[in-house]
Amino acid sequence: MGMREVGEGKGWWKGMRVFTPEYYAVCAVGGMLSAGTTHLAITPLDVLKVNMQVNPVKYNSIFSGLNILVKEHGPSSLWRGWAGKFFGYGVQGGCKFGLYEYFKKMYSDILVGYNRSIIFFISSASAQVIADVALCPFEAVKVRVQAQPKFAKGLIDGFPRLFASEGLSGFYRGLLPLWGRNLPFSILMFSSFEHTVDILYRNVIQKKREDCSRAQQLGVTCIAGYTSGAIGTLVSNPADNIVASLYNKKATSVLQAVKSIGVLNLFTRSLPIRFTLVGPVITMQWFFYDTIKVLSGLPTSGGLASDVEEINSVS
Repeated sequence: MGMREVGEGKGWWKGMRVFTPEYYAVCAVGGMLSAGTTHLAITPLDVLKVNMQVNPVKYNSIFSGLNILVKEHGPSSLWRGWAGKFFGYGVQGGCKFGLYEYFKKMYSDILVGYNRSIIFFISSASAQVIADVALCPFEAVKVRVQAQPKFAKGLIDGFPRLFASEGLSGFYRGLLPLWGRNLPFSILMFSSFEHTVDILYRNVIQKKREDCSRAQQLGVTCIAGYTSGAIGTLVSNPADNIVASLYNKKATSVLQAVKSIGVLNLFTRSLPIRFTLVGPVITMQWFFYDTIKVLSGLPTSGGLASDVEEINSVS
């Protein structure tokens, strides 16, 4: 089935061809804006999360931890590392969402007849590997700024200071743990999002996506987004604790970090605040991302290339 203009189908989309450079550019920009703005919005909770991971005795709950930060370092301390959140996760989001769409189309064409989950897994993993390489330098500076108030004020002075003290390797000290955290999260986030979208249309709404209104489709996006964020959080929490420990020199290796934190604590430490953070953040990311796609004349997310072609087929 050949590619067609989106506006030729039965749905309300129009004006842009899918699977073109312009299409992937919209996906990348949408991912960049959605990830950057949502991560910026929850910077105070992220500051608390990092401090809870690095100093769990002092920062042992969400409310007391926030009070301690404000009392000892002032209200502005809650926004430390905001630039790393906005720019770092913006770059990561652009790579992650844009490349996921690209790889999903590529693997769909190569692995014809394979299980859909396999295509979702390898597409998200391929995109996330590249996205984390882009994120890692920003994350290295951000975590230090948030947990070490005397290290730097932000990215502008943090980047040269880190390079001067640790060289290029300092920016990528946590790359392997970052992959360990984000790869399982990304694989489960995208695959659970895709399957949840499918379940909602087939079993709950019981209508094809192209027969639903924009509000209904964005509602499906939000429900699937929250589900995907919750599942990804559970799996990625151990690696998230390891990343914080390595960046703040509480440990010099992954094994040492695991030993010092404890296996049980790897799964439970900072988990409540990560649920508070990740669920709404991932939901809003998907909502903003799909809203940008809809405003650009594209269908909402979910499904393989053949599904999108079916949406765009002439009735």
